[in-house]
Amino acid sequence: MPRYVTEFLGTYFLVLFIGLAVVPASSFAPLTIGLGLTVLVYMGGPVSGAHYNPAVTIAFRVQGHMRSNDLVPYLAVQFAGAALATLTVGLILGTTFAPAPDPEASVLAVLAVEFLFTFLLMLVILNVAVPEEVQGNHYYGVAIGFTIAAAAFAGGAISGGAYNPAVGLGTALAHGFAGHEWVYLVGPVAGSVASVPVFALQQRS
Repeated sequence: MPRYVTEFLGTYFLVLFIGLAVVPASSFAPLTIGLGLTVLVYMGGPVSGAHYNPAVTIAFRVQGHMRSNDLVPYLAVQFAGAALATLTVGLILGTTFAPAPDPEASVLAVLAVEFLFTFLLMLVILNVAVPEEVQGNHYYGVAIGFTIAAAAFAGGAISGGAYNPAVGLGTALAHGFAGHEWVYLVGPVAGSVASVPVFALQQRS
């Protein structure tokens, strides 16, 4: 139960950071999101692994770094946390939100951005959290948070910068579906899973 509570709270506050930064169109939104994720990773890392992202959870399961019976509960609480955070944003700001791609961007461009930056995110997570030689390090949260900040600055204007199915679909559970949400499932999950064999290649001596 502590793991599920942590995943719920972490995803909730991550999406709350996102909503309260992007709805007012703050130019500091990517930095806010990256810093927010950094502190949340340190908060939950020792308890749940601080996934807060179904794509990360699925990739960790594929990689064998989490128990199979945790998969569905993790996904459920992540989507629930995102939906509740979206409602909270609506309560605070008077409007809910959900990420959306640039209308001028092609589907291929949107998928490529979501795939590539989630691939990078998961590769960073695997390299700073899994190898025995990095266990107990103090930089893992900063590395993960800065990856998301950089990805949000670089690709957010193109794809909406979800890199996380809970952000892309969980928000839509409360905000309403617009039809493009599938890209926030396909791109991030494919990107995160693709990082697993690359990480294994990196670890070969």
